Amino acid sequence: MTARSARTGENAEDAEDFDVEEVLALVKEGNGHAGGDHVPAPAPQAGRHGASSPPDPGHRATPWPEARAIATRAARSTPHGSHRAPVSVVLDDALGLTLAAPLTALTDLPSFDTSAMDGWAVAGPGPWAVREEGVLAGRAEPEPLTDGEAVRIATGARIPLDTTAVLRSEHGRTDDKGHLHATREMAHGQDIRPRGQECRSGDHLLPAGTLVTPAVLGLAAAAGYDTLTAVPRPRVEVLVLGDELLTEGKPHDGLIRDALGPMLPPWLRALGAEVTAVRRLGDDAKALHKAITTSGADVIVTTGGTASGPVDHVHPTLRRIGAELLVDGVKVRPGHPMLLARTKENQHLVGLPGNPLAAVSGLLTLAEPLLRTLAARPAPEPYTLPLRDEAHGHPHDTRLIPVVLRGDSAVPLHYNGPAMLRGIAGSDALAVVPPGGARPGEETELLDLPWATAGIGVCFT
Repeated sequence: MTARSARTGENAEDAEDFDVEEVLALVKEGNGHAGGDHVPAPAPQAGRHGASSPPDPGHRATPWPEARAIATRAARSTPHGSHRAPVSVVLDDALGLTLAAPLTALTDLPSFDTSAMDGWAVAGPGPWAVREEGVLAGRAEPEPLTDGEAVRIATGARIPLDTTAVLRSEHGRTDDKGHLHATREMAHGQDIRPRGQECRSGDHLLPAGTLVTPAVLGLAAAAGYDTLTAVPRPRVEVLVLGDELLTEGKPHDGLIRDALGPMLPPWLRALGAEVTAVRRLGDDAKALHKAITTSGADVIVTTGGTASGPVDHVHPTLRRIGAELLVDGVKVRPGHPMLLARTKENQHLVGLPGNPLAAVSGLLTLAEPLLRTLAARPAPEPYTLPLRDEAHGHPHDTRLIPVVLRGDSAVPLHYNGPAMLRGIAGSDALAVVPPGGARPGEETELLDLPWATAGIGVCFT
C-alpha cells in the first residue's frame, strides 16, 4: 500500500486515478456532466490553527487528499463546449498533448524489405561475384540478384529480389579476383528487416489517452502521420493581484518583486495548459470582477487576495458573480488559504495564496489535478521514499516540504517557509508530510516537480 492510499482511506481512489477514456468520451460528446457527478462544497471542518484555536463555524478547510480529489472530479464534471472538442494538430505542435483517437499504422513498417547493416546483399552460397554499382537508401527497387552474385548495400536500402542474406562489411573479404568470401557463418535472412516486421498497415499502435512524447511523434511520423487527433490544452489566464508588486528592479519603499508572474506561466505550461494571458490587476475589485466575468479561459488562476483582509477581493467577487465554491481553504501548510470555484458551467478558478511557496502548494494541490484531467493526461504513479532527516509536521494539517533525492532517500531542505522560494528552487520534489511530522527513515509520499522528471513534464514551452 502506498503512503497516499494509507492516509486517504476511502478517498484514495478519487485522489489520483481517473479514467482517461471517460474524459475522452466527454470531449467527444461535447456537452453534459460526467455521469451527472456533482461536486459539492466540502463540509465545514474544525479550526485550521490547531487545538489552541476554537472551531470557526464558517471555516471550510478541506483535507489535502480530498482537495485534490475534488479538483479531479470538478474537471470530470465540466460539460465541454465546442472549444474542447478534439483537434487535428501537426506533429510539430503535438508534443505534450493527449491522443484523442487511437494511433493506427497507415503503412507497413518497414514498408519494404530493408538492409539492417552496411555490407553486401548476397544470393545463394559463396563465394560471390560482386556487382560494380551498389544499392543505396532512398533509391528505386534494385535489379534482382542471381545465385552466386552480391552487391554492395547500405543500411536502410531496399533489398534486391532473391537476396539470401546481408553479409556485414566486417564479416566479408574479397580475393585478388574480386570475389567475395564470408569470414563467418551466415544464416538465411540474416540482417534483413522484412516488410511489416514492426507492424502491418491497420495495426493498433497506441490507445487514445496516450501522452504525446518525442518517441510518440517519431512513431507517428514513421507510421505515415502528418497530423494527430488530440485533446486541446486547457486555456488558462493568470491574474496577478497586489499593489505592492514590482515587475523590475530591486524591492524598495515597501514594494516587492513579483515572483509569481514569471514563475506561473511556464509551470502551468508544464502541467499541460496553454497560458493565454498574464494580467497584473493590483488590488482593484472592479478590475478583478471584469477580468473574471469577461474571461473565455477554461481555468483562471489568481495570485493573492484569497484571505479575508481589507484588499482581499477574491471571495467577495466570487460571491458577487454567484460562483460555486468547491474548495475554500485546504488543511495544508503552506498554502491553506487556497480555493477552487466553478465560475461558469465550463470554467473554474483556482485562487492561489500570494506567498510564493504557498502558491506552489496551491498549484500542485488544486491546479495540477484540474488541468491534468481537463487535458486527459494520465495521472502520475504515486510513489514514496524514506526521509533521510526528520520532517517537522503541523499538528493537524499536511505539510509540503521541498526535498532533494539522494539515492534511495529524500533529504528535506531548509528555507521552506510560505514566502520562500530558495528551498524549492534547488529541490527535486515536494514531500507530503502527514500531520504530526515524519521520522528519519519513514516512507513519505513525493510529488515530482516538472523540471525533475524524465517525462514530458520537462517541456515548458
